[in-house]
Parts: sequence; structure tokens; C-alpha cells
Amino acid sequence: MTFTVTHVDDDGGGPTRLRLAGELDMISAPRLNAVIDRLTSAGQRRLLIDLTELTFCDSTGIAVFVRGDNRAAAEGGWLRITGAVGRVARVLAVTGLAGVLGYGCDTADPAVADGPGMG
Repeated sequence: MTFTVTHVDDDGGGPTRLRLAGELDMISAPRLNAVIDRLTSAGQRRLLIDLTELTFCDSTGIAVFVRGDNRAAAEGGWLRITGAVGRVARVLAVTGLAGVLGYGCDTADPAVADGPGMG
């Protein structure tokens, strides 16, 4: 399956939203790194990544999320993930990343959650 990163338009004021689809692995990870770098360089410091349509994530993908959060935090922001299902949710739970970078109450719709809580 093809990997895509889609910027979701916001009405302003909220975090920058990205929607991932397909497989996040060592081949597709550089694309997501580049998007995160571009956004943080442009002043977007709060990044919310919707994983609802992500079907696979390996350790390289996990590293992208951690690196992205570190990059955003260095600029006074954060990176959070939401909407993981199936195998992706399991990988995030097993690695502990769901608890560290989880957004709100793990809702698939970032507009429903109101902050970078761990809840």
C-alpha cells in the first residue's frame, strides 16, 4: 500500500493536523521526517498526527514520532498521535508510545479532543 501524508486544513488556532495512510516503514519514514521538519521550521510547533488509516508501523516509524516530538519540543511545542487501530495500536501500546504521545482520550477525530493529555 502506498504511504501518504495529508495536511488537514484547520480553522485556525488548533494544532497542525496530519493524516497518515498506508505503511510507515524505513522506506516511507524519510517522507514523514521531511514534512515534520518543514512544518516545525515554518513555526508549526504543535503537530497532531491521525493514524486512523495507517495499516503498518515498524520501529523506524516509531523513531519518526519520537524524533518529531523532540524536534517540536525543542521549539516549545509537541507532537501527538491519535486514532491508531489494529496492529498499529498494538505496536504503540507495546512500545509505551501510546501513553507518552497519546492525544486526549484516543479519539480518532482530533477536533474532539482538546489537548495533549495522556488520558
